[in-house]
Amino acid sequence: MLPLSAAPAPAAPFLGILMLDTQFPRPSGDIGNLQTWAALGIPVQMHKVQGASPAKIVREADPRFVQPFVDAARAMQAQGAAMITTSCGFLAAYQDLLARSVDVPVVSSSLLQCAHLLQPGVVTIAATSLTPRILAAAGVPAGTPVQGVAPEGEFATRILGNALDMDIAQAEREVVAAAVALCQAHPQVQTVVLECTNMPVYRDAVARATGLPVHDVVSLLAQRWAALQA
Repeated sequence: MLPLSAAPAPAAPFLGILMLDTQFPRPSGDIGNLQTWAALGIPVQMHKVQGASPAKIVREADPRFVQPFVDAARAMQAQGAAMITTSCGFLAAYQDLLARSVDVPVVSSSLLQCAHLLQPGVVTIAATSLTPRILAAAGVPAGTPVQGVAPEGEFATRILGNALDMDIAQAEREVVAAAVALCQAHPQVQTVVLECTNMPVYRDAVARATGLPVHDVVSLLAQRWAALQA
């Protein structure tokens, strides 16, 4: 046994991010960009779940990937993760399962905060795929309005198609347009929640366009991480 003074220091706790298998651009603000977390002072480690493409998770809800995500969460905890999240809001469908599989907090999706926000409305990458089952699994209040980005637009097609490039300016316009449409169709909305983990990049633009508070997975995790460290 090493003398106490020579024992290796325990690894610092970190936020473990279970990543989809992607290649699309991730500008600063995106959950998968290390600069996003460096700016917040949150140490992270990422684990890519092989084969879990955006289309497989969002469009197909392929159940074959449930166990790989559970296994990845357990591996992250074993490596020292103090909290675990995912890089796709649609994985809220497995919030309870993931949370039961590990002994650290799991924040699978930005949707988890809807139950605690004033009159939320959701902007998503794929409105037709964001089923009542997923919303219920995340505890989203019944009747919460949901607005998707243009299905054939730059943002949805590039991310769900896992493209190598994306027009970030056009993607921003489409996310903003969806948020504005949400607020126009549902004037009772007082808080905008961005479902997609690639949307925090456009948080400020959405806030300016809607005049409302905007929440996403990055802001939620920053909040939860601060509470965990307190």
